[in-house]
Amino acid sequence: MREMLAVTASLVGAGLGDSVALLTDGRFSGATHGFMAGHVAPEAVHGGPIAAVADGDEITIDVDARKLEVALTDEEIATRVAAYVSPVRENLPIVLKKYAGQVRSASLGAITH
Repeated sequence: MREMLAVTASLVGAGLGDSVALLTDGRFSGATHGFMAGHVAPEAVHGGPIAAVADGDEITIDVDARKLEVALTDEEIATRVAAYVSPVRENLPIVLKKYAGQVRSASLGAITH
């Protein structure tokens, strides 16, 4: 699960902190501020529905109802998720390869198995 501080700092640094929301399956540090939704699960890398989202898609975030919706049909989401290819990380140090193979979703506490 990627740390998002560099991304959120870039958004805020570009003056977009009040007009852009960041939706991610990554995690945030305590320094993050602005409208950010993290730990969306299941993660894209595991074929979660966030993998279906593409540039230009309309997303509705209803904070009060704790709901995220993307303006796509169920069929389009299924097609995009099926076509998603997880990034290959060939040159990781052995300890990170071991960790990546054992860590579980943030929705399960990001524990190792």
